[in-house]
Amino acid sequence: VQLQASGGGLVQVGGSLRLSCAASGQTSSRYSMGWFRQTPGKEREFVAGINWVGSSTYSADVVRGRFTISKDRTKNTVYLQMNSLEPEDTGVYYCAAAPSIQSMRRGLHDYWGQGTQVTVSS
Repeated sequence: VQLQASGGGLVQVGGSLRLSCAASGQTSSRYSMGWFRQTPGKEREFVAGINWVGSSTYSADVVRGRFTISKDRTKNTVYLQMNSLEPEDTGVYYCAAAPSIQSMRRGLHDYWGQGTQVTVSS
């Protein structure tokens, strides 16, 4: 499974960005997918996840109500819509694939994409 992330950039406080993660590979459509981030001075954290069907999602408390994860099954692509961005959201965001959302909540993943930088300026 290969994961290609895109969509990061520089945005002002309160702004929005949408990250995309395209999955490819023979079994890629059967994986739950999600986003982790590595922010300065903090441990890597799981931000949001979605199951392979797209019927169940999870968002970490720190982003709930601001970030929304979704999936286009026809494109096998997962999106992370990030609104009301804060300086604390600055970091490198990584796309991941795992057997389940619960796996990712435990910090586990089977596949990992390259990171995309998100910078929120004040």
